[in-house]
Amino acid sequence: MGAEKRWLFTLFSSAFLSLLFLLVYSISAFSSSKQFPSIIHHGIHYPPAFAYYISGGRGDKDRILRLLLAVYHPRNRYLLHLGSEASDEERMKLVGAVNAVPAIRSFGNVDVVGKPGRLTYMGSSNLAAILRAAAILLRMDAGWTWFVSLSAMDYPLVTQDDLSHVFSSVSRDLNFIDHTSDLGWKEPQRIQPIVVDPGIYLARRSQIFRATEKRPTPDGFKVFTGSPWVILSRSFLEFCILGWDNLPRTLLMYFNNVVLSEESYFHSVICNAPEFKNTTLNSDLRYMVWDNPPKMEPHFLNTSDYDLMVQSGVAFARQFQKDDPVLDKVDKKILKRGRDHAAPGAWCTGRRTWWIDPCSQWGDVNVVKPGPQAKKFKETIKNLLDEWNSQMHQCK
Repeated sequence: MGAEKRWLFTLFSSAFLSLLFLLVYSISAFSSSKQFPSIIHHGIHYPPAFAYYISGGRGDKDRILRLLLAVYHPRNRYLLHLGSEASDEERMKLVGAVNAVPAIRSFGNVDVVGKPGRLTYMGSSNLAAILRAAAILLRMDAGWTWFVSLSAMDYPLVTQDDLSHVFSSVSRDLNFIDHTSDLGWKEPQRIQPIVVDPGIYLARRSQIFRATEKRPTPDGFKVFTGSPWVILSRSFLEFCILGWDNLPRTLLMYFNNVVLSEESYFHSVICNAPEFKNTTLNSDLRYMVWDNPPKMEPHFLNTSDYDLMVQSGVAFARQFQKDDPVLDKVDKKILKRGRDHAAPGAWCTGRRTWWIDPCSQWGDVNVVKPGPQAKKFKETIKNLLDEWNSQMHQCK
């Protein structure tokens, strides 16, 4: 072998060995991720934790997983719901994908509903699913402070560190629920019609049944309506599900036969309960754009809406098409989230590379580090608290 060939052989051998060493080191660093969860502390001296109920239908496995990773934090609790129309295979694939995430596998704070009930569009079976989710989350975890309902078409506009940091300054019995007693067109079209949800008693999927007659608006309690997307305190949900007062059950019997009861049930319970009517902040903390005239669902958001979304100062936005490019923009600019990775927070200690999830290693999960978006979100919460202190928009 000539001198030139020996030199090239030595060069390529060295390069190969260096690459092999780097690969082995990277795999070692990944596989040595912390396998045991750090101790999670709850209470007023620690950041609040959230219980997320994330729901979707057939074909929403990937969307639910992406949303879960975007809002994941070891301190929180998560319940994922794929509707009964989804196949068992899709449900099991969701379970497998969830368990493939190292932090989720270690902390064990994500569950998937195994046998979902049938949901009927505009029927009360949707409210029943929310109440069931809240009951499960109350039973499974004593540490969370607020319940957050999301659909597969939602996405966060703040990190979980942002959310926990800002909510640390909020009284933990407050409820974020968009509400009004000005029923307007909803009174003759939503409140007075009598409907029956066949999803409660029929095995096959069907539509709601409408009675030929209407009933008068109640005068035994005041009806409130608003957004179905809520952030509710643990104490209020305990009142609704485990409570000593019969008000939640009485209103549940009434709203069982109301169109889109999830838009009125919690709103009416909280504003008719003396213990809770002064705990409402009149916002769902969602960014939505409605068509003119409004349709049943808000406009699908895209990259042209990004700037206004970011400037809105709220926690979540809806609704989005699957894998819309604007979601990638939120991941990159706000969440700093890599593809198929959890959105990183102060708890993540791994190296950030294109092939390694920084949250495959972790440290103290009781510490949060807010990012730039927290400032605008904090301004929003401050304005809501100022309104709450003035009692201008509470249960009116």
